[in-house]
Amino acid sequence: MSVESLKVPWKDGLLPATSPARPKLPLIIPLIVAMAFLMEQLDATIITTAVPDIGRSLSVTPVQMSLAVAAYVLAVAVFIPVSGWFADRFGARRVFVAALAVFTIGSALCGLAQNFPMLVAMRVVQGLGGAMMTPVGRLILLRSFPRSELMTAMTYMTLPAIMGPVFGPLLGGVITTYLSWRWIFYVNLPVGLVGILLALRYVKNVRDPDIRKFDFAGFLMLGCGLGLFQFGLENVSRPVISLSTIAATIMAALALLAGFGFYARTRAAPAVDLTLFRMRTFRVGTLAGGLCRVGMNGVPFLLPLMLQVGFGLTPIASGSITFIGSVGAVLVRTLIGPLLRRHGYRPVLVASALAGSLTLATFALLTPQTPHWVILLQVFLFGLTRSSQFMTSNTLSYSEMPDSHLSRATSLGGVLQQLSVSFGVSLGAVLLSLVSLHSHALTPARFHEVFLLTAIIPLLSVPGFLALRREDGIGTVSPQNAVAQAETQD
Repeated sequence: MSVESLKVPWKDGLLPATSPARPKLPLIIPLIVAMAFLMEQLDATIITTAVPDIGRSLSVTPVQMSLAVAAYVLAVAVFIPVSGWFADRFGARRVFVAALAVFTIGSALCGLAQNFPMLVAMRVVQGLGGAMMTPVGRLILLRSFPRSELMTAMTYMTLPAIMGPVFGPLLGGVITTYLSWRWIFYVNLPVGLVGILLALRYVKNVRDPDIRKFDFAGFLMLGCGLGLFQFGLENVSRPVISLSTIAATIMAALALLAGFGFYARTRAAPAVDLTLFRMRTFRVGTLAGGLCRVGMNGVPFLLPLMLQVGFGLTPIASGSITFIGSVGAVLVRTLIGPLLRRHGYRPVLVASALAGSLTLATFALLTPQTPHWVILLQVFLFGLTRSSQFMTSNTLSYSEMPDSHLSRATSLGGVLQQLSVSFGVSLGAVLLSLVSLHSHALTPARFHEVFLLTAIIPLLSVPGFLALRREDGIGTVSPQNAVAQAETQD
């Protein structure tokens, strides 16, 4: 694939690509996709607070229960790369509905699990459904809206990804405390069924008439590499294997992923199309944006731990404080559009990365004596900053992607987003272990050190954002402002 084939249809004199018309019900499709995203994100985190109760019920230790947590994210990591091919081959609606059905059935069977092996197996089934739901849902959204309305559509898609890690532990704690751990899986049933019915009614079954041959060898290489890498990262934060085995696992994963990189150059249609990185907006949005997200994604793991272990708060009190971050995520959607129309992507991304670094560093100022309203304010500001970064970089990634490449782009983008979440949590766990080596106690000071270290990471993404041109992503602003902005930018 040449670089020219990835150019923006409305630039450089190229013929315009097929542009989706505004849907008759503009809120329905984003909400259908958001329902699926919220289920997928909640399931990755909601089980964490229920681990002790599930372990007692199924007669396993909390350490063994880590396998049930890891099984889900491993399945998601392995199967995300092939989601785009399945959508092209069988149709986006058909695959999305099938993914919702698999996820919902897997959820019901997890709730009915009578032993630990059955729970782990059904978590894998859930992960298979989740792996298809996320990128195919994003693909449906991208194909349903013109680029000038992409920011609005992406807001509905991104909010669940931001709110899930914050809301999941709180919801899991409430359900486990007042109902039963089985209900953390049963709550997916009505949402899944409604999502299936709405998708069948409102989502078009778009297919690619020129489907490429499935790259089975590339899928095995990439799937095994991602699975091993995810397994290694999960064991960093929840170790069930030795440190040397973790290192060997990650090295083997990196070798497989590097091997796939060389292999992909020899294939006309590899399992994941790495030539998409030749497009500047996609490269910056996924790689620089992913690096920035790594630093911020450790907070949903570190902050509740500091509030509970370091400050002595109860899980529900901690969850109530961290939940305020999702309020900032909701409010930011009213601010991003006007900011992008006025300034463009480059300054907004740079500013949100700098603000993200600053808000991360301010968590090092919190102590057990800090008034709760101050903590709430800092968490709110962080949620505002984090969601600004996520929404802007996600929208930029697909702002200039031709329709013919969207399925491949959502698969590759889904892989990188999954890794940024896992790596952010694992990095936080590693740093916390390193700073606690000599004291052997998780005091507030140890958490402060980790927050200061992770605050450096968003700064590393700034050079990538500065590589953007001022006109990049201009197609996602309102049509009446797009031409005027293009004429005034260098």
